[in-house]
Amino acid sequence: MYRKRSAGRGLTRLAVLALTGALIGVPPVAAEPGGDPAAQVQWGACPADVPADPPQLQCATVPVPLDYSRPDGTQIEIMISRLASKNPDKRRGVLLLNPGGPGGSGLGLSKLLVTQGLPASVLDSYDLIGMDTRGVGHSAPVSCGFTDDQAYFGNIPPYAADDAAVAEQATIARGVAEQCAANDHDGRLRQLSTANTARDLDRIRAALGEEKASFLGFSYGTALGAAYASMFPERADRIVLDSNIGDTFLDHDGMRRYARGMEETFPDFAKWAAARHDSYGLGRTPEEVRRTYFTLAERLDKTPVDGMDGGLFRFSNFVTLYSESSYAAAAQSWQSLLESGNAGPAGGRPPGTGAPSPNDNGWSVFLAVTCNDIEWPEDVGTYRRAVAEDREKYPLYGAAAANIMPCAYWQLGPSEPPVPVAADGPAGVLVVQNRRDPVTPLRGGESIDEKFGERSRLVSVDGSGHGAYVLGTNPCASNTVTGYLVDGTMPERDVTCAAASG
Repeated sequence: MYRKRSAGRGLTRLAVLALTGALIGVPPVAAEPGGDPAAQVQWGACPADVPADPPQLQCATVPVPLDYSRPDGTQIEIMISRLASKNPDKRRGVLLLNPGGPGGSGLGLSKLLVTQGLPASVLDSYDLIGMDTRGVGHSAPVSCGFTDDQAYFGNIPPYAADDAAVAEQATIARGVAEQCAANDHDGRLRQLSTANTARDLDRIRAALGEEKASFLGFSYGTALGAAYASMFPERADRIVLDSNIGDTFLDHDGMRRYARGMEETFPDFAKWAAARHDSYGLGRTPEEVRRTYFTLAERLDKTPVDGMDGGLFRFSNFVTLYSESSYAAAAQSWQSLLESGNAGPAGGRPPGTGAPSPNDNGWSVFLAVTCNDIEWPEDVGTYRRAVAEDREKYPLYGAAAANIMPCAYWQLGPSEPPVPVAADGPAGVLVVQNRRDPVTPLRGGESIDEKFGERSRLVSVDGSGHGAYVLGTNPCASNTVTGYLVDGTMPERDVTCAAASG
């Protein structure tokens, strides 16, 4: 047996880690393609909180308009990082990186990709350019003023057991929307959108002195990459979109797909746990493991244990499915919860102190971009019906993913329509997608591939988890994407990658 741990603490830690991530009316305002990079970008040491290993990582800032409808108005600074190619003879340009979110810092993403095994041929071919997108971290950061004692404590709404829970969440969501509007003192929150961030990418490209820019984005980064390829098709070079939300924005339907993703991915965890029944005792078959999930969730709904209630339990297991590396920690927590029964320390989420939440910036950016990108339904009844439908259709997580968001009451945007995916333009978009992904299920990859038409190819991978290229282990996916980034080898047709052996 594995060493036991505090009943809810392991899953709570996983949940916290996961939370720490258009054109009409406003012209694209493209930057000039050329320029002297030495004169426009001054590289130096990165801030102390940016991972500096490999030590060659450098940082700089690029000025961009806060409001692109007033390009000569207030400017903000976007911080970027560079891991330069060490092989000038093979270097072909820059590869812009985005880790997702919206709200995730990307300054250290090149370090993560190198650690995970990004091929040397890609490192030779490109300067890797990470960044904190507008509003994030070191790039004119925004804040809704979240504190650690608020009822709002995550980007995904809590599981709604009934209509009353939806109504309660609606009250919280309205308060959060009003709070964000009240904290938008300098107008930054209202200027956070996927369209504006795509415009920033083109400013960064020009400041680096590049005629074109390639792009590798994960999760929400696929929406940003799709927007860039649509708004600036002649400037976008080789575009890789990994783990796709299905469009250039996240809306209520996209959020509801999280429930589908969990249903499609949970069997992988259940099979893994059943094969280790002698270690964890969660069930001898995947079906028994699934029943254990509902047993624990319903027990915790009635009696929270050690800071873990039913809603947090469901959310924590949703996060667990991002990677098989999280399975063991989750199984240990399930084991402890089963053994403690109702005898452990009672109580839900521990009370806060009123101090600023460490997730304030990430949550604020997520809400601003998500709510500014597109109109969300305002009628509570729409969410109540969606929750009831998805609670039955996707019982693992449907009543959370369909629940009401602060976007229903958002006061700051949208200020322009969402970016339409442009099917007209040069080919060059490679869509990469695990077949089982809890947050961006396969349907997201299929949808964005359909929208791009002949501009894209879909690489579907018989794999599980969030992230297929580098973050996954499938050699077919790795070779296909690497071949495209390095040699420009776009598959003639869609690719289906079989499960990796072993």
